[in-house]
Amino acid sequence: MGIPQELATRSPVQRLTAALPDAIVEAVEFRSELTVRVEPAHSRAALEFLKNDPELRFNVLSDLTAVDRYPLEPRFEIVYQLLALKRGERLRLKARLPGDDPRIDSITFLWPAANMLEREVFDLFGVHFAGHPNLRRLMMPEDWEGHPLRKDYPVEGYR
Repeated sequence: MGIPQELATRSPVQRLTAALPDAIVEAVEFRSELTVRVEPAHSRAALEFLKNDPELRFNVLSDLTAVDRYPLEPRFEIVYQLLALKRGERLRLKARLPGDDPRIDSITFLWPAANMLEREVFDLFGVHFAGHPNLRRLMMPEDWEGHPLRKDYPVEGYR
C-alpha cells in the first residue's frame, strides 16, 4: 500500500498529492495502466481536480462502475475510468466503501454522463450517490427486492 517512489513522480499522482495531500491511499501501475485509490471523502474533490487542473485535464469520464469485494471490508469499490483526450492518457481512480451503508458523492455536476452510470451502480449494487439529481432504479423494476450484482444476492432471487 501507499505510493511507490517510481509512481510518486508521475504527473497525476504528484499533482493530486500536492493539491489534496490526504486524498491518495495508494497508487499502482499494472500493464502500463495507472490506478489511484483515494479516500471516499476526497473522491469528489480529487475528480474535480483531475478534470479541471490545466496540466492534467482528464476531461472524459469513459466509465463508472462498482466491484463487490464481499466478504472483504470495505466491501465496495467504486471505479472511475478517466481520459485526458488531448494527451490520450488514461487514469483509473478508485474509492472503497463499507458494506453496511455504501455512500459516495455524485459527480453528475462534473460529467453529465455519470447520471446513468451512477443509477446503474445504485440499482445493481445498492450504492447511494449523494447529490444525484434522480437516483432511482434503472434496470430492475421499482418493486424489485435487493441488488442483483451483490455477491451475497441469492442465485434464484428473494422469495
